[in-house]
Amino acid sequence: MTSPVSSPRSQRKPKGEGHARRAEILAAAERIFVDHGYEGATIRKIADEVGLSSTALYMHFSDKSEILHEICEQAFERLLIMNRAVLVEPGTPEQRMRRLMQSYVQFGFENPNAYRLVYMTRPVEAEQAQNAAQSLGYELFGAFARVVEEAAADGRLRGEPRATAQALWAGSHGVVSLMITKPYFDWVERDVLIDTLLDALFVGLLT
Repeated sequence: MTSPVSSPRSQRKPKGEGHARRAEILAAAERIFVDHGYEGATIRKIADEVGLSSTALYMHFSDKSEILHEICEQAFERLLIMNRAVLVEPGTPEQRMRRLMQSYVQFGFENPNAYRLVYMTRPVEAEQAQNAAQSLGYELFGAFARVVEEAAADGRLRGEPRATAQALWAGSHGVVSLMITKPYFDWVERDVLIDTLLDALFVGLLT
């Protein structure tokens, strides 16, 4: 006698702790948002990935926009914590600028899916991500810009502080976005590339 085929419901995971389950949902949603886009991601796809019914998932989040907003909010919070740790370390403004940029790049490589959603998602597809960027993201960049202004006060900048801060950030973003979206390219060793980029930016923008 053959054994009956298990139904999808019988294969679902047992109910877990609330915080642990939410973390599972967020991790699964990150992958699905990146793979399928915001419009292509559905609550059913996310629920199936975690091993929940759609109804059970709605006990944790009201809709996919709330899931995306929490992913983005948590990503910025982690970046802010990393920034604050760097800012209290001793050193010159130039040294802190470089550490902040290294911290930003490190976050991107360690959290590629969250990074894509926060910094590489079109506003029309992810208004929730943009809302998080406008609040926590501005705080994040503002802290970096203030360190650049300190370097300017020390006479270390070649140009205007605001433009310099944006150029440095754009350079950091460029290396992260390219390396996480083009892994097939014949990149040199990551740390060598990052150090080469930062050296070039600092030589060009600082005196």
